[in-house]
Amino acid sequence: MLIASPLGPELAARIQAADDRAEVGYERDLLPPARYPGDHRGDPEFRRDHGAEARWRALLDRAEVLFGIPGDSADGLVEVVTGLPRLRWVHATSAGAGEVVRKAALPAEALERVVVTTSSGVHAVPLAEFAILGLLAVAKELPRLLDEQRARAWPEIRQPFRELSGQTLFLVGLGEIGRETARLGKALGMRTVGFRRTEGPPPDHVDEVHGPQRLAELAGQADAMVVSLPLTEQTAGLIDRATIERLPPSCIFVNVGRGGVVDEPALVDALRDRRIAGAALDVFATEPLPADSPLWTLPNVLVTPHAAALSARENERIVELFVDNLRRYLDGRPLRNVVEPGVFY
Repeated sequence: MLIASPLGPELAARIQAADDRAEVGYERDLLPPARYPGDHRGDPEFRRDHGAEARWRALLDRAEVLFGIPGDSADGLVEVVTGLPRLRWVHATSAGAGEVVRKAALPAEALERVVVTTSSGVHAVPLAEFAILGLLAVAKELPRLLDEQRARAWPEIRQPFRELSGQTLFLVGLGEIGRETARLGKALGMRTVGFRRTEGPPPDHVDEVHGPQRLAELAGQADAMVVSLPLTEQTAGLIDRATIERLPPSCIFVNVGRGGVVDEPALVDALRDRRIAGAALDVFATEPLPADSPLWTLPNVLVTPHAAALSARENERIVELFVDNLRRYLDGRPLRNVVEPGVFY
């Protein structure tokens, strides 16, 4: 196997020591240097000279397993899947790598030969923490407090703050992010209502579960809504205008999934007209968020540049997941987080 994504030597050593049955290639000087912790693409200006490129090609040609998609892109995935006949498994370092597989538009026979797994779940803690930050920022009127602090204002008449305890939190998506958000919401005393496509009893910390077809019907109960869905054909536009228009004025909207899941113009209208309380948004229909988007300047919106998942522990968690999957692969057991062709999730 070959480490094909920027990774520090200590974590590379963990992979190399994971199982004696795996021969692990790691040539740090052949990988683009990371620009920040958790950078899986590396410096776009990085170039290998002729000799280094020959060494890299030789390592790729031998690889049966890749840790990371070279370039962290659909083009990089196409290149290795179509150009490396020995390749059987690619582990992507992102949670939403199903989108990369979809964009790669690989033929069915290629995806039968090469399994792609994602790092879904490793970002649950930072994304759930961001979701709670968003809920508290709106509930406690953080923008107003910051404005008053900058103005050195000490109002004679002070206003009470909203509490999250006792309020209803909708969790649209009950993967690891949604379940971790539910756990934190419960710690704040919230009622938690989950939505997912599969039937079954509610997971821990979730009071009740419904199918996505009931989302618009029940939207009026949502004092807060946290979306953590990937973008697939089934989820695109799921949070539509009809659903947004049924949200109550108390609703705090948080999206840490994918922007295409939400009707963004409808959300902008609701925020601008103060028909919902506010939003914390880490993902958008178009990224980077266009400079003329009204979301930048709405006073009840917190915008972050698709960065809420970044954590100093991200690569550590990705390596833990990969090592577990590597042992499964060597044992002939099913892998975790396999991207399903056609569903791309």
